[in-house]
Amino acid sequence: MSTILQEMLAERPWLLADGATGTNFFAAGLEAGAAPELWNIDQPEKVLAQYKSFIDAGSDIILTNTFGGTRYRLKLHGAADRVAEINIAAARLARQAADEVANETGRKIVVAGSMGPTGELFMPLGPLSMTEGTAAFAEQANALAEGGVDVLWIETLYAFDELTAAVTGARATGLPIVCTMSFDTAGHTMMGISGPQLVDQAHEMTPQPLAIGANCGIGPSELLAVLVQMKAALGPDDILVAKSNCGVPEFVGGEIQYQGTPELMADYARMALDAGARIIGGCCGTAPAHLRAMRQALETHTPAPPPDMDAIVNRLGQISSGAQQQLGGKAPASGGASDGGRRGRRRR
Repeated sequence: MSTILQEMLAERPWLLADGATGTNFFAAGLEAGAAPELWNIDQPEKVLAQYKSFIDAGSDIILTNTFGGTRYRLKLHGAADRVAEINIAAARLARQAADEVANETGRKIVVAGSMGPTGELFMPLGPLSMTEGTAAFAEQANALAEGGVDVLWIETLYAFDELTAAVTGARATGLPIVCTMSFDTAGHTMMGISGPQLVDQAHEMTPQPLAIGANCGIGPSELLAVLVQMKAALGPDDILVAKSNCGVPEFVGGEIQYQGTPELMADYARMALDAGARIIGGCCGTAPAHLRAMRQALETHTPAPPPDMDAIVNRLGQISSGAQQQLGGKAPASGGASDGGRRGRRRR
């Protein structure tokens, strides 16, 4: 039986995913260091408003406010025993936003249950066993399923052991699974995984993810470079996801800010489509204004050949030397981005 996400992918060449969670919540009053996930209970009207803002901007897919929704992340905020409550609430709010639009306009919106990293290292590098990690992801996945999500969206991971635990924990729900990793270290994840290696790993998983790709990272140019590498390794039925940060993160006044303009993100969306992505969205720093520009760009885009490294650098900014080597070239000295700008490990 097909799912709403599969149906929409069969009907359309691309889908627009949503934007940043934390960045937009900070603008709505979330304090630095606070858990956005607690707003599902304490500030539900603001969470619902953000979901609706993404839909109004053109998003076909909205992710639940549950990136840090495992017990290991919630324990940092004294909420390890509230996993079910918090994840169910987030999913129900997203479901409400999606269903209201469907009832009023007939427009279909996919509700994706966001599942981010636990924040723990797995054995032997750290204390977390595969059994414990799998159980934590299963606990979150079951709560998201109970809340009414259409798909489980595993994102911003860096290591295969955690990815395996997340997929194993999620699969008991029977829901389709999307997996994206963050490639922010010279074309690799922090734990040394390349885009093509993710493709190979996904092909060995049971069940295979409905879609795979990249999110977060250090800017659109670096993510596009990884995307081009992944595309070459994909099978004919693989669906590619691109969900880049809004420009390169920079420290300004002691805070991380993202300098990407709507015009830059529109250009990124066009290039991601040409590179083979069928699900395209934004991560950290991406606001509704960026999504509107991306939607318009995708709707009016004339298909072009996949971008090469020179095109990526010239239009989106410099990429790291490691990614340059993987693409088989040397990037020009000019370009707006750098290979610095490492970020904290909380998405968006």
